[in-house]
Parts: sequence; structure tokens; C-alpha cells
Amino acid sequence: MNKPVPPAASAAPADEKSSASATGPLVRCPACGEQTRYHPSNAWRPFCSARCKGVDLGAWASENYRVPAAPPVEDDEFGPPTP
Repeated sequence: MNKPVPPAASAAPADEKSSASATGPLVRCPACGEQTRYHPSNAWRPFCSARCKGVDLGAWASENYRVPAAPPVEDDEFGPPTP
């Protein structure tokens, strides 16, 4: 799948460690898993494209990501509230 890459992220560095600060480290896109640069020149960081960023936002809006929680305690166990 070909996705648009910001101009600064398209150049491959000769030495990854020495140029990591100039081009940003390589990270995996959370949505599709493609390698992308985590750098201010990548407008969609940490995603590789606007599409992946939108897919992730849609998943949050649809409540596909949830924090597990215990069910609420029933009030009957504690009796009526006291004034």
C-alpha cells in the first residue's frame, strides 16, 4: 500500500544513529504498522498518513478503545443513604 510521505521523511539516512535527531527515529504507524519518521516534518506523526490518523480517530469516536473497569457496586449492598 503506497501512502504519501512528507518530503523530509522520504530521504533515507546513511547512519540511523547519527541522523536520528535531524530526521527523527523510525516508528511503526499505530494504525497500519508501516515504518514512518517521528519528526516535526511529519504532519501526521506518529501515523504515516492522514488516512491512518483519521481511522484511529474514528476508532476512538466509535468507542472501540476502552479502558477495562470493574462493574459498579450495587447500592443495595450498603442500604439507604444516611442523612
